[in-house]
Amino acid sequence: MATFDPQEMLARFRDRAASVKRRQIPPVEGEARREFIRQAELDFQDFAMLGAAEAELDDGVLTLRIDLRPPAEQ
Repeated sequence: MATFDPQEMLARFRDRAASVKRRQIPPVEGEARREFIRQAELDFQDFAMLGAAEAELDDGVLTLRIDLRPPAEQ
């Protein structure tokens, strides 16, 4: 089994966030379109936050640190 690299995991989440940004909206209308867009926004937010995390693997425990404070307060 390959060793786990938290930095590689974070890179995959950054790639997923970028992929969501490039995602095309399928030819749907009305409520289905709004739901697709809402889900894409949530996917991007989640993937981008995880991609921006600081990761630490200590004794088999993965800890992700995500600073959610506004940039002026960081």
